[in-house]
Formats: sequence, structure tokens, C-alpha cells
Amino acid sequence: MYEDKEIAELRAIERAMVAIRRRQSRRVLAKAQGAGPEHDVLDVIEGAGEPVTVTAVAQALSVDQPRASRLVAAAVEAGLVRREADQADGRRSHLALTDQGRAALEQAHRARQAAFAAAMEGWSAGERAEFARLLTRFVEAIG
Repeated sequence: MYEDKEIAELRAIERAMVAIRRRQSRRVLAKAQGAGPEHDVLDVIEGAGEPVTVTAVAQALSVDQPRASRLVAAAVEAGLVRREADQADGRRSHLALTDQGRAALEQAHRARQAAFAAAMEGWSAGERAEFARLLTRFVEAIG
């Protein structure tokens, strides 16, 4: 079983993860960059290694199909995403970033990275590298 020190560490990790989730659910980073929930679609499209459908957006964001459809529609209406016909199946469409969507993603990256840099101000290069390594390892293991 866990030792007292390990339990304390796990509790500290849990508290930190809950705080991150709460801040994300309040969309603190999104508000800072002026982005709405439809911007989550941009992250999904950018991160996919294959053509993205509304179903893929729903799965990636862990939302139901109607919610994903509304998010995609909002992203299309905002000019961030366009629908392209699937050449293999005319009933389906793929989602692609527009130039405006790519620019919005770049702005989002800059805003998020600035927020992270501010949060880690005073950290050494070694601490940042170790945090990046451990956080990536954690996310991969928990995924």
C-alpha cells in the first residue's frame, strides 16, 4: 500500500489537477485570448493526423454528436473552419482550417504559451524541461 508521503503527494497532485480542471472549465485561458468554445474544434483539427469529421470532434472533445455539430457550425460561421466534401463518400464532409482559423490557432498558441511562461516565471531552464517531460509522460499514461 502507499506510504504517508506517497499519499500526501497523490493528494497534492489531485488538488492541482482539480484546480486545472476548474480553471479550464471556466475557460480562463480561452477568455484571456478572446476565444470561445468553438475554438476547441481548431485544436482537434490541428492535432489530428487524418481528416477530421464532426464525429471525430465529438470523440476528441468527449461531447455528444449534437454538441459537436453546434461547435463545428459555430467555427464554420466564424470563418475558422470550412467543410470539404469527402471524395470517397459524398455523404460525409471533412473539416479543414481556413486561413483565419490558422491565424486564430497561432494567436491561441501565443496566448497560452505566454500564460504558461508567466506561471513559470523564475523557474530555471532545467525545471521547465523537467516539468515538460514529466507532464507529457503523465498525460500519456493517464490518457
